[in-house]
Amino acid sequence: NNILAKIEANNGGCEEAVMLNAEGYVAEGTGDNLFIVRNGALATPPLSAGALYGITRQTVIELAQQAGLGVSEPNLTRYDLFNADECFLTGTGAEIVPVVKIDGRVIGSGRPGAITRRLEEDYRALTKISGEPI
Repeated sequence: NNILAKIEANNGGCEEAVMLNAEGYVAEGTGDNLFIVRNGALATPPLSAGALYGITRQTVIELAQQAGLGVSEPNLTRYDLFNADECFLTGTGAEIVPVVKIDGRVIGSGRPGAITRRLEEDYRALTKISGEPI
């Protein structure tokens, strides 16, 4: 399903697809987890909705909490995505990728938001001191 969704998204001029579960709630990207920022707090779909369990996802949650940001894992709808202040994807290879448009609708200001940028910086700083140079 993920590969077919990615192909369909690419054929439609999009870089990524948002996958919904059988109940119509947001689950994940084709290989990434999705977060939104609303009123200064993060929300990401719960694992029970089909979100991928991932180290990057968990690390971003911990970084957000360390920064004093609220983090919740509610069922999210497309409406929640469209009305988010910010949106981003996380994944091992992608790290943190801002999302500025979904289904042609601009998210927030249409540019990567301050919280997304801060989490990107915090994540890069953490991986710089935690990893082994190769």
